[in-house]
Amino acid sequence: MYENIFDTHAHYNDESFDTDRDEVLSSLPNKGVSGVINCGTTLLSSAACRELAEKYDFAYFAAGIHPEDCEEQGESDIDALIPLLMHKKCVAIGEIGLDYHYSPENRARQLLFFEKQLSIAKEYDLPVIIHDREAHADTLELLKKYRPKGVQHCFSGSAETAKEVVALGMYIGLGGAVTFKNARRPLEVAAVVPSDRLLLETDCPYMAPVPFRGKRNDSSLIPYAAEVIAAVRNDTAQNIINIAADNARTLFGL
Repeated sequence: MYENIFDTHAHYNDESFDTDRDEVLSSLPNKGVSGVINCGTTLLSSAACRELAEKYDFAYFAAGIHPEDCEEQGESDIDALIPLLMHKKCVAIGEIGLDYHYSPENRARQLLFFEKQLSIAKEYDLPVIIHDREAHADTLELLKKYRPKGVQHCFSGSAETAKEVVALGMYIGLGGAVTFKNARRPLEVAAVVPSDRLLLETDCPYMAPVPFRGKRNDSSLIPYAAEVIAAVRNDTAQNIINIAADNARTLFGL
């Protein structure tokens, strides 16, 4: 069994865990999981992530407003995140960013929310957890402007874009997508990302790795991605897991 698994991006507050959330979370340490960061997507979900972090020693949280949720959130909700950011187990602002795939019609509002949250991250010296879907150019432009510390989660860009992100001092988050049949780009990224900039994640309950694709994901399945990443890097899965866990503790100050 693998050990020291650190999941840097989870959503255990999601309704798909409503029937067995405590059972799933309580079982993770016995499955080798040493840390989990639950990421908020709204003010309300960020508060729910705080509650989980208070309940489980190995759990931490990030507070933020997701680009797909910015239409339903007011600008005042961004300021209302700040008390959550002061919590001792809040390690980042996230999940924030841009999504031009699911929400292409409100780019101006997305950019407003993203930029304001990047500014808060700089003000409070917190890492950011970035969502970028089909918005690589605008995301990169704002990262270059604000120069935050943080991670581009569920990285979907090219190996060249990954190198640009790493050059800014940021980390690359990889997960179940590296196991998919059409995983050419994620595998190219997995092969080139420097060891000191690699993080592992689930995005659970989404993005379950093969052979569980289409089912509910959880942190114990990270080794399936680690094994694929290890193969393209000529390494062992446990070493990849250890490196990523060390990187997570470094980035998030744990």
